[in-house]
Amino acid sequence: MTPWILKDRDRLLHWLTPYFFLLPALVLLGLTVFYPAIQAFFLSFTRYEYDLTQPPLWIGFKNFQRLLADLVFWQTFRNTLLYLVCVVPILVALPLGLAILVNQKLRGIHWFRVAYYIPVVISMVVAGIAWKWLYAENGLLNQLLKLTGISQEGIPWLTSPQLAIFSVMAVTIWKGLGYYMVIYLAGLQAIPLDLYEAAAIDGSDGIKKHWDITVPLMRPYLLLVAVISAISATKVFEEVYIMTQGGPRNSSKTLVYYVYEQAFQNLEMSYACTIGLVMFLIILGLSVLRLTLERVTVKPEGHEIEIGG
Repeated sequence: MTPWILKDRDRLLHWLTPYFFLLPALVLLGLTVFYPAIQAFFLSFTRYEYDLTQPPLWIGFKNFQRLLADLVFWQTFRNTLLYLVCVVPILVALPLGLAILVNQKLRGIHWFRVAYYIPVVISMVVAGIAWKWLYAENGLLNQLLKLTGISQEGIPWLTSPQLAIFSVMAVTIWKGLGYYMVIYLAGLQAIPLDLYEAAAIDGSDGIKKHWDITVPLMRPYLLLVAVISAISATKVFEEVYIMTQGGPRNSSKTLVYYVYEQAFQNLEMSYACTIGLVMFLIILGLSVLRLTLERVTVKPEGHEIEIGG
């Protein structure tokens, strides 16, 4: 065999080697992600005439026309937007305050880091059941309100159309605080202490130093957390399923729960795929925004975060 053939073969093997290692993962992703996604896209333009055992019929854009006239869809769409508007700003601002608090050089501060991070590792099923008990008519929250005289009848946290979605939002915020706090903590530990010392000489101390130094230097992290929390808020499902199941009167129903309801309760697979396609476009836009922001995110080097000491 001539030398140039051997050289070309070695070059080809060198180029193919990474793909050989990626092949098992690509096959798995193809079977579990890519093929179902393509199938769901196809089903958006079809309808099952009798039952799911028969091949679907091609109906074109009729599912999308139905979607535009579906009042429940628009209500769930508004609920999802309300989730974004209410949850994202809190999950951007409040974890930063917690990160500043637990970034102090105090004895035993690692226990506070653990306490704030515990909700992250708790299963949402467990958290949802626990909060549902707290929100119950005779639950701990209403008992405290009665004992303090604030409300003798209690508050219908999960049974009021005006309060149900906000009660679910509180669980989402409680669950995500520790996760975003850790992201901010990485950014805070990358800020040189010399900047705060110089700012103190110039008269910037206390809360003012965080407004002058911390917030501007943490801007990439703030943008990143905003996009991540927005994507998570768009995909909320477990809290709604466990605590309210979309009620009362669809007041807490989100897009993901509506997809589940249409697909597995009403067996409207094609229509559920249509709703899922709309969700995909929303999340795709947020994901593209996230990838764009990652290019400008400053990654700390040489710093480690100690959650548990």
